[in-house]
Amino acid sequence: MKNILLGVDIGGTKVAAALVSSTGEVLHSVRTQMAPRKTAEEGLKPVFEAIDAVLGDRRAKSIRAIGVSVPGWIDSVRGVLVGAPNIPCWRNFPLPREIRRRYSLPVHVANDANAGALAESTWGAASGCANVFYVTLGTGVGAGIVLQHRLYTGRTGAAGEGGHTTIDFRGPRCGCGKRGCVEMYVSGTAIARRAREGIVQRGGRRSKMLALAAGNIAGVRSETVAKAAKAGDPLARRVLDEAADHFTIWIGNMIDLLDPGIIVVGGGVAKLMLRSLNRVRAGLKTWAANPRQREIPIVGARYGSESGVVGAAALCLTPSKLAGAGRPKKERSR
Repeated sequence: MKNILLGVDIGGTKVAAALVSSTGEVLHSVRTQMAPRKTAEEGLKPVFEAIDAVLGDRRAKSIRAIGVSVPGWIDSVRGVLVGAPNIPCWRNFPLPREIRRRYSLPVHVANDANAGALAESTWGAASGCANVFYVTLGTGVGAGIVLQHRLYTGRTGAAGEGGHTTIDFRGPRCGCGKRGCVEMYVSGTAIARRAREGIVQRGGRRSKMLALAAGNIAGVRSETVAKAAKAGDPLARRVLDEAADHFTIWIGNMIDLLDPGIIVVGGGVAKLMLRSLNRVRAGLKTWAANPRQREIPIVGARYGSESGVVGAAALCLTPSKLAGAGRPKKERSR
């Protein structure tokens, strides 16, 4: 079988490897448990195990390259993973070289959010659109930029860290060291934290959120907030409204900076944020200077947990194939 691609998605807890078709369908996948806090060599072992298992499939005979998605900062010029908070075993680590050395195949590596952007622009919700802004909302906030059908990675490969753009310089300190990053307001972690703070500080101990968490305030998660808000809990609703408002400010900035053809929202918290899309749209009248911002679609992603492995596979496409992959879809006229 021709046109089969190999993608590998490395996370803090797991490694997923998959054969992906030329139309973006996952044909066969394998998962292994990552060893993020051991030695660099021990961290490579589950990666090799996952790749070996996938290469054992008869359809893998046509593989000509390996695409890899990994969280953290990639220096594409030097070919190293500079660092990833969830994978401390690798710092300034030549990950592409180590994989290439074992399999004698070209290796292409990208940040996981960039890989997600590539998956959506090549085969997903933004298929055929030339200019795409991709957002992933989960434990943190990630972003990826596609310009003229090409993944934009910047001078060294570190572009697209949208989650660490500041929207309030007096805001809480982020894990990246800056203050007021959007990640501190709209990630699942942030929503849960602000809900717990609200229960304590705003006299909300009767909140449905606490009941849903069996009285354990530490058990309040973003999912808890969503359920309580749906049940009419005013504190939960306020927390989600505030998250949507912060998201709107940030998206307004991205619209004014990039004027994308489409905005795709993925990740575990995506559905939660998209439920507030009417509020976001209304807020963009204030927070986006672009007079035609209303024409930019804001849609949910096609790929969920498979976005990293599918995007990694898309890295194996040549630029000409990448530009023409998927079914062409015209951007809305301006």
